[in-house]
Amino acid sequence: MTRIFDDNGRATAATVVQAGPCVVVQRKTVETDGYEAVQVGFEDIAERKLGRVKRPVLGHFGVKNISPKKHLREFRVSGEEQYASGDQITVENFEVGQRVSVIGITKGKGFAGVIKRHGFHGGPASHGSKVHRAPMSAGATDAARTFPGQKMPGQMGNVRQKVRNLTVIDVDAQNNMLVIKGSIPGPNGGLVAIESN
Repeated sequence: MTRIFDDNGRATAATVVQAGPCVVVQRKTVETDGYEAVQVGFEDIAERKLGRVKRPVLGHFGVKNISPKKHLREFRVSGEEQYASGDQITVENFEVGQRVSVIGITKGKGFAGVIKRHGFHGGPASHGSKVHRAPMSAGATDAARTFPGQKMPGQMGNVRQKVRNLTVIDVDAQNNMLVIKGSIPGPNGGLVAIESN
């Protein structure tokens, strides 16, 4: 993340994202697959690591004469959009002021209690109280079980998150960089998917 200053000197929090270039690996159609989508690959696998890639995966890329990619992601498209195997998708597909959605895996925070995980207030802090950060009641007492969805301690973060309606502030086609207003899910260097609204 960084800050972008406008002409009036106002600072705006922004995130710089390396977006591509991505390659269309496969075009899926209603006739062949039952739905319309494109399979997009990102980041080449290093030459020294190609021996670890399984043969069916190598064949999937080899048929289309595309170098194997580390990451594959599928995006639904309408029938009118013309994409073919081997086409490049770059930051030039985006424009300043466009609204986008960003999908990523949030930072994992490990096992967390209810105060940190759900924002519970906690018990009295005085010496006489023996319950400070415990969750207290777990719901109905006559059910002899805990109902699904009850807010309890547990794994926090490390989930798929979609943030909608973020604005593209700047497009740097030379370095394949997008500057997006606000924050996006995931750690520095994490993998995200950006799609137009």
